Amino acid sequence: MYVMLVLNSKGLDVAIIEKQTISHLQLGILFFTFMTGSAINKIPGPLTSRALNAGWISLLLSALIGFLILSCVLYLHRKFPSMTFVEYSNQLIGIGLTAACSVLILPFMLQLQSVVIVNVGVFLVTSMMKDTPLYSFTFLLFAVATVTARAGIEVMARMFTLILFYCTFCLMLVILLAIPNYHPIELLPILPKGIKPVFHGAYLTFGFPYVEIFIFSMLLPFANKSSFKQVSRAMSLSLVLNVVILVIPTLCGIMVFGTFAGVRPYLIYNLARSIDIQEIIQRIESIYSMAIIMWAYMKTTIILYVLSLYLTQLFKFKDYRTFIMPLGLIGFLLGLVSFDGAAEWENMIFTIYPLWGAIAFLIPMLLITIIASFKKRSKLVR
Repeated sequence: MYVMLVLNSKGLDVAIIEKQTISHLQLGILFFTFMTGSAINKIPGPLTSRALNAGWISLLLSALIGFLILSCVLYLHRKFPSMTFVEYSNQLIGIGLTAACSVLILPFMLQLQSVVIVNVGVFLVTSMMKDTPLYSFTFLLFAVATVTARAGIEVMARMFTLILFYCTFCLMLVILLAIPNYHPIELLPILPKGIKPVFHGAYLTFGFPYVEIFIFSMLLPFANKSSFKQVSRAMSLSLVLNVVILVIPTLCGIMVFGTFAGVRPYLIYNLARSIDIQEIIQRIESIYSMAIIMWAYMKTTIILYVLSLYLTQLFKFKDYRTFIMPLGLIGFLLGLVSFDGAAEWENMIFTIYPLWGAIAFLIPMLLITIIASFKKRSKLVR
């Protein structure tokens, strides 16, 4: 805990703020974890069903938009290194307009935390434990995520680094052990139905996960002991690795299942199920399923932490922990009432979410970036 003096138009305010710091490498790990998260489980199958063999091209196109959003986040961080999105938005457009933008941002973040957990819950119910009620999974995951978010970003960074190694190992294990099942000829033709499906796939992956980069505009100041160059390099490298780690499994799934890859909603899980080496190495999907749960848990924890931090700064509370438990409960309840069946759930994620994300995250970020580029830093007092 420390005391920070904040200079505003009315004079000096004294605010007691808990400030935790992480390194630029830990920030990059959190970013990679967040971006890869549930996307590695949910994206490849539906992407292939929409973009067919050109799903990897769709990922590259949506990743370009992701780099645009990241460049805006980094530009604002360079201009306001010690401020989060809420803080420099208050400085640039005022508290009233920031609150107006938050009317779009907060509901989307609330729904987003629910989406990640329900995704893994639907996966477990439809693929493994069909007689188990969905809420038994979502409640436990939200409970663990809220406890972790209360511990703070330093604990999250250290803890998620270890979990990330396990999750990445499981993914690489599946990809390598499935090599005997690969048939590269299945990758052709690249554009069997023209260019239109490519843009459809890019729309899907733009909304999940690349528009979500906005969330890290709230976390960059926690790496304040690192230079801007170090932070920029760590974030950019993490995004590149994220694109690679999504493209490779998508290609692998197509090489194994061919035209039927698109009808498998959990492509990597089914890829793990296809592994059978001399009747010795089998049932790898049980190991990979644990990684899927871990990915979702880590991403939900980050969203929950950012959401509580956003509300704390927006309403000028002193402790972000005030909101964590209520937000976790709201996320759990949203998961119970947001959809009727897996088909409606998937339609909502891949049809409504990209548009909602563009309105809630992309437009405010572009607006703030444009305003910041015209305002001189000397006019902004902190």
